[in-house]
Amino acid sequence: MRLPIVAYGDPVLRKKASDIEKDEADLKKMVDDMFETMYAARGVGLAAPQVGILKRLFVVDASPFDDDEPELANFKKAFINAQIVEETGEEWAFNEGCLSIPDIREDVYRKDTVRLSYYDENWQHHEETFKGLAARVIQHEYDHIEGKLFTDKLSPLRKRLIEKRLNDISKGMVKVDYKMKFPAVKKGR
Repeated sequence: MRLPIVAYGDPVLRKKASDIEKDEADLKKMVDDMFETMYAARGVGLAAPQVGILKRLFVVDASPFDDDEPELANFKKAFINAQIVEETGEEWAFNEGCLSIPDIREDVYRKDTVRLSYYDENWQHHEETFKGLAARVIQHEYDHIEGKLFTDKLSPLRKRLIEKRLNDISKGMVKVDYKMKFPAVKKGR
């Protein structure tokens, strides 16, 4: 089922998500719905808070980046209760966007390597190191379960320059071709 994506300005995007219990009801359905929602919006990652669920879950499919990094051709994973163990390497800029912040893209600096402890959808524990664009997407989605957005990493000047556009997004004044929930739009109007 395609879920509505929560837009910038909704308080759920600023809250730290809770751990998922091993026997969480409908975990498989939640993962499947998040992948379906992400694909429908043509995204490469989606975190549970972005669909209004305050749980430590995000999904990633970095295969659209396989032209740049061929090892990403089949990079599709669900990350449950993820914890960053370590971020290392050089910081590098990449033009990031976000399904909760449509039509805004900005250069964001992140470390090029991340070591992550997480469970997959079959409740198997992993501790893996990711590099390059895989690390980038994981760090971006991880920020969501920590209540952070990529706009938090921008300079004060860049933030001021996009402030009106961000406010417009929260009011629903943006064109998207996927279902969204806008915090400043009153129901029944």
